[in-house]
Amino acid sequence: MKKLFSFLLLIPLIIFEGCGTSKDLDLGNGLDQKNIDSTISPAVDFYQYAIGGWLKNNPIPDEYSRWGSFEILAEKNNKILKHILEKAANNKSAPKGSNEQKIGDYYFSGMDTVKIEKEGYKPIQPQLDVIANINSKEDFYKEIGLLHLRVGNPLWGFGAGADARNSRMNIANLYQSGLGLPDRDYYLNNDARSKQIREKYIQLMRNMFKLIGQNEVDAKKDADKVMEIETRLAKASSTRVERRDPVKNYNKMSFDSLKSITPGIDWNLYFKGLGINAPVEFDVNQPRFIKEVSALLQEVQLNDLKPYLRWHLIRGAANYLSSDFVKESFEFGGKFMQGAKIIQPRWKRVMQATNGALGEILGEVYVSKTFPPEAKNRAKNIVNNLILALKERITNLNWMGDDTKKEALKKLAAINIKIGYPDKWKDYSSLQMSRDSYLENDMNASEFLNRENYDKIGKPVDRTEWEMLPQTVNAYYNPVMNEIVFPAAILQPPFFNVDADDAVNYGGMGVVIGHEITHGFDDQGRMFDAQGNIKDWWTESDAKKFEERGKAIVNQFNSIAAIDTFHVNGELTEGENIADLGGLNISLTALKKTDEYKNGEKIDGFTPVQRFFLSFAQIWENNIRDEALKLRIKTDPHSPGKQRVDAPLSNMPEFWEAFGVKPGDPMRMPDDKLVKIW
Repeated sequence: MKKLFSFLLLIPLIIFEGCGTSKDLDLGNGLDQKNIDSTISPAVDFYQYAIGGWLKNNPIPDEYSRWGSFEILAEKNNKILKHILEKAANNKSAPKGSNEQKIGDYYFSGMDTVKIEKEGYKPIQPQLDVIANINSKEDFYKEIGLLHLRVGNPLWGFGAGADARNSRMNIANLYQSGLGLPDRDYYLNNDARSKQIREKYIQLMRNMFKLIGQNEVDAKKDADKVMEIETRLAKASSTRVERRDPVKNYNKMSFDSLKSITPGIDWNLYFKGLGINAPVEFDVNQPRFIKEVSALLQEVQLNDLKPYLRWHLIRGAANYLSSDFVKESFEFGGKFMQGAKIIQPRWKRVMQATNGALGEILGEVYVSKTFPPEAKNRAKNIVNNLILALKERITNLNWMGDDTKKEALKKLAAINIKIGYPDKWKDYSSLQMSRDSYLENDMNASEFLNRENYDKIGKPVDRTEWEMLPQTVNAYYNPVMNEIVFPAAILQPPFFNVDADDAVNYGGMGVVIGHEITHGFDDQGRMFDAQGNIKDWWTESDAKKFEERGKAIVNQFNSIAAIDTFHVNGELTEGENIADLGGLNISLTALKKTDEYKNGEKIDGFTPVQRFFLSFAQIWENNIRDEALKLRIKTDPHSPGKQRVDAPLSNMPEFWEAFGVKPGDPMRMPDDKLVKIW
């Protein structure tokens, strides 16, 4: 289903395989002096100054494409999850239908490599036979429905989501999908890297087709046909920047209206294939794309669509099949696209899959071991302080009028705060798991989760649900729910440290919280009201002033070359860049209310405000491979770590004062280009 959420950090679009060891974070009083590179002036490159020592002493493990605070903390969580899963897998007497039986059987089936290797591609042979025998429209839509339920989203995406203009109710969403590469531009651009990616992708498809028994000639022909179809879909796809506009991507229509603009799609047969009734109304996010799929299905023969369906079955199942398939998937997605050098150990890959299939079962056990109730209360206190800080900042804005301020404060007061874990856990009682088949278990879980989602269409939104697992090192803001969510896993060092001073915690978790709150008022979030509905609550004059400030931050980031000739995409990253700058300003405002800040006592030679900024840099410490950085610049709405630190700080007079940054220094934006929004 389509998501509007703004995350703290984007999960990689291509899941690669990799392994390595990691040290648990031990930050003492919150900052490690060894991280600092005193050979660099903080006025020249604060990122290098603050964490240059860390960058030098923490090379990327071979299995990773990026290594930093998020990955290190995730590794710490992996050890806990591994222990939970191994204990469950070893318990062969767990009651049938119990949560422990389900996660134990799933994990066991994934670790049963003897059986998986012996079976090869046999687990998908029945579906390959069905595709080969498609002879009618009914056969075709039955298979599309099955793939959507159990494997992926060929041709289009479908699911339930909150109606962005009636956020209390769920509506059916249709949206663009069906590509095997991570971005439509890789099909269309003619730069050297894009051409190389297309060549490697075609070779991947050929290799995979040969693994299911096709000869060289047929494998080449099928790969070329898939590339032809996906390129056509790519041409009709909206860009990532275009998809950031919630107004343009909201197109509500009746079922009859949908059928009238897509005469080439038999929606009745599709919904019959899904086993559900056709919804009464839809939000068609990208009508141009759906119309093109309709035209494609009118013009392309059924036999020419079979390679496309075959490919999306194979790519969706590859990591659950024998090692030949896993290796091909890793060689392209992990090694070539992201630069990882080796594949993860089997346990870690199966753990990740179990997390995706049965995540809330794992999450319930995880929080019982790692997240005491008092931690939730401490984190909520910081959130409340940040809310008050933004209230003060909005009240004192000199560029916003009183009418808009009134609505902004109303929205701020209505933000729902979720911390740690859900109050109500998902009920998996109807989901069947066994030790017989890894792929079948995963497909069963996919169908269970999709049917649960489809059942929400036309019903009230359950605002107690979470869209992120408590064991995830991340956070998010959901504009349609007007909520900020902080899973238990991120409420640990270096983000949140109960033994550290206020400056460190406000520079870490405080900025994270401020970042998510600001998303309610970034270039996307500002289009939603206090209830989460798309509504223009801005005066025309104030909206224009906001857009001018947004354009300034876009221009700042567009001017930054992150690697070689690859510049940060200011339009794609606008919302996250606004949130980073806003998070810093809000959290610093909150810190200034503390006794610690007012006393100004130094720790390790640094004032509270200096420690605040050093802590902020610390959470974005990471080394990243060139391939992964280039991929993220193309696909990630977040700027790279270095730019997330240096660029917003260059707009902050408090930072200049703290570290003696003077006019003309690289870490100080010229007055005529200074960005100040929230």
